[in-house]
Amino acid sequence: MSQAVPAKSVAVFCASASGSDPAYRAVAEELGRTLATRGIGLVYGGGKTGLMGAVADAALATGGHVVGVIPHVLVDLEVAHHAVTELHVTETMHTRKALMAERADAFLVLPGGYGTFEEMFEVLAWQTLKIHSKPVVLLNVAGFYDTLLTFLDVCDRAGMLRGNRGILLVATTVDEALRLCGVA
Repeated sequence: MSQAVPAKSVAVFCASASGSDPAYRAVAEELGRTLATRGIGLVYGGGKTGLMGAVADAALATGGHVVGVIPHVLVDLEVAHHAVTELHVTETMHTRKALMAERADAFLVLPGGYGTFEEMFEVLAWQTLKIHSKPVVLLNVAGFYDTLLTFLDVCDRAGMLRGNRGILLVATTVDEALRLCGVA
């Protein structure tokens, strides 16, 4: 396992579940391996189950630097991944997200549920408020986010996104996502 801190790191937001389509897990594993192979650090939610565990395990198995960040209330619920390079246990979800944002050069979103959506929308809101200028990339695996993207287009046409629709970058492959993240 690599102990050196990488020059670039990507925060990955994703589910602690695997979902119903095997493509979700396959892409999470591909992402983990690709990050490690390219010397890009992974910052993620610190769990060892679902897509979270898949991306972390793949990165670790390929010699990558993996930083897990998990609030103490979720250590047991999400089954904290104690084999990562660094595991940070935070007091709250807010401090979790702040530390993940601090440690990352870009944000990459895989399939997920409410928590993943909330993390993605928060960093998008931070970007519109100029709190950060880091890329936010949604990896639309097997069309998982098609209807969300359609809804965001509706919001944009309705004037609710104030011309910020384009700050959410969309990719369909790991290579494209990492290129959009600016770390490839």
